[in-house]
Amino acid sequence: MDPARSLADAQPTPFWLEDPGRPQPLPALVGDEHCDLLVVGAGYSGLWTALLAKERDPQRDVVVVEAKEAGWAASGRNGGFCAASLTHGLANGLARWPQEMPELERLGAANLDAIEAAVERHGIDCDFERTGEIDVATEPYQLDDLREAAEQAAWLGVETTLLDRDEVRAEVDSPTFAGGLWNRRGVAMLHPARLAWGLRRACLEAGVRIYERTPATSLDSNGSGVAVRTPYGRVYARRAALGTNVFPSLVRRVRPFVVPVYDYALTTEPLTDDQLASVGWKNRQGLADSANQFHYFRITADRRILWGGYDAVYSYGKRVRAEMDQRPATYAKLARHFFHTFPQLEGVRFSHAWGGAIDTCSRFSAFFGTAHGGRVAYAAGYTGLGVGASRFGAEVMLDLLAGERTERTELAMVRSKPLPFPPEPFAWAGIGITRWSLDRADRNGGRRNLWLRALDRVGLGFDS
Repeated sequence: MDPARSLADAQPTPFWLEDPGRPQPLPALVGDEHCDLLVVGAGYSGLWTALLAKERDPQRDVVVVEAKEAGWAASGRNGGFCAASLTHGLANGLARWPQEMPELERLGAANLDAIEAAVERHGIDCDFERTGEIDVATEPYQLDDLREAAEQAAWLGVETTLLDRDEVRAEVDSPTFAGGLWNRRGVAMLHPARLAWGLRRACLEAGVRIYERTPATSLDSNGSGVAVRTPYGRVYARRAALGTNVFPSLVRRVRPFVVPVYDYALTTEPLTDDQLASVGWKNRQGLADSANQFHYFRITADRRILWGGYDAVYSYGKRVRAEMDQRPATYAKLARHFFHTFPQLEGVRFSHAWGGAIDTCSRFSAFFGTAHGGRVAYAAGYTGLGVGASRFGAEVMLDLLAGERTERTELAMVRSKPLPFPPEPFAWAGIGITRWSLDRADRNGGRRNLWLRALDRVGLGFDS
């Protein structure tokens, strides 16, 4: 069967956002508001910031403004991998902050535990499952990478299990799998949109005022605080936290550090008992392959397979454009790769196909800072691992706004910035050459060419 035929009935919308539990939007802000803390953006970064601000000080007056609806963008359409890693994986962290990695791993594990506790405490029904993630090798050279990763994890006290070909196929069966590395506790699977909606509800119950369909159009100093304009009003606040992700920051100097990269995903129809038995997957882990251009995949609560990744498409001019959210050529490619990985599922059809922009920075993990004399804080650049790390980012922003020296604010990761991206057309050309080089490395035993090795030397160790 032509794999593209499996896409004939796919809905061009994120699977998660079609959930019947999606809340009705809240009214827009009309007129002026005054508050202690204004949070811009109601994705994970903004919602965690608002909720934690109220937990630190229940008397603090907190307002959130959101351009559309809570969780509508990256927070509601991602793969639902909630990782403990704050550094986009051990290898990336060890390459950048080797001396801090034990502390960063400790803080990341505590952060994931805190997310699990908050989900339980606030009664958030988001299918939270602490099942871990398996990185799978599909080429012989990747087995050496997995062994090295296992040694790094052991040094840092992270529990992992190396799996040989038979062992990984006993967990999830694919003829393409040659081995795997299972991080058993460092990743949870969840329903990402329900997590966002649950955080929204928890904020409202804590007394946070949320205005949806209220884009923030400008930010200026105002006496000892700041003023943010919206289409129908203004918000005057003592402090502000920006959780705007991939969208242009209200602090203009932050913009060169972030570019939008478009990621795409499919979900199958629910698997039958026989189809599920042919794959296994009884332990419901998340999986990702070990190529530069990698796929991530997991099974949902209703037994669909979510299959995403591989293509990472840059939008010229760093623009976030709605028309980029759909890319049939990538969907067809993902479908071919899916049936190559799981030939026993031939005939399965896809129910949903979607995409969207993620905020990428040159170090692949979040960066932080302040503006307007410390009255504004921001966090951005999560590069696809923001489901878990955004809560840590919220804690950092609140520490920075309070002017506190904490174990978080003392980290070199928090005190440093990534390298900015160059202006166009250099960004377009550089990212294009990098994607070509990564594809070539995947086809040549992982060998990185001169271009990639040069990027590695200056701290731009790109993967997809």
